[in-house]
Amino acid sequence: MTDQECLWTIGHSNHSIERFLELLRSNEIGVLVDVRSQPYSSYQGHFSQAPLRRSLEDAGFRYLFLGKELGGRPPEPELYDDEDYVLYGELAKTERFKHGLDRLVKGTATYRIAMMCSEEDPSDCHRRRLITWALEESDASVTVTHIRGDGELVDESEMSRDTGKHQQQTLLEDVTTWKSAQSVSPNTPRRASLAS
Repeated sequence: MTDQECLWTIGHSNHSIERFLELLRSNEIGVLVDVRSQPYSSYQGHFSQAPLRRSLEDAGFRYLFLGKELGGRPPEPELYDDEDYVLYGELAKTERFKHGLDRLVKGTATYRIAMMCSEEDPSDCHRRRLITWALEESDASVTVTHIRGDGELVDESEMSRDTGKHQQQTLLEDVTTWKSAQSVSPNTPRRASLAS
């Protein structure tokens, strides 16, 4: 175990399953952690939970679903504001989320993990705007690297911090500004995401 563990993130976007597996393989990922609240894709059926799990396991990867714990579309109405933005500050305080984050962090000590959602660009995805930022606010010593659709690796430390994050205060202190990038409803299917 090193002083600082590593975690990768990836969006499935509109990749073929072959391209997606190659992105994981080229980064030596061993475990894919699915953090989608709704683990299915209407447009890319091979990214729905059952076929994705089969493809991953057939290719030698492990699959873990943590969408209930770390998903960006919680079922509780009180975790949404009046315009259906998810209140990430409130979500991050739930025991369910804390448990999922702890499980993710502990896993990085043993496995090379990539957490996956649908969006190719992490800038507007909850895997960055919620999970990565919550990791940074915690006492976990984890570095995060985003795997982009073209194979480029982008360290979280290199990304701009002006996409809705707090202004010189901790996220958990300012829960009113720490919320989802777009208005969502827990009952509405996710929109499609395109690779860049």
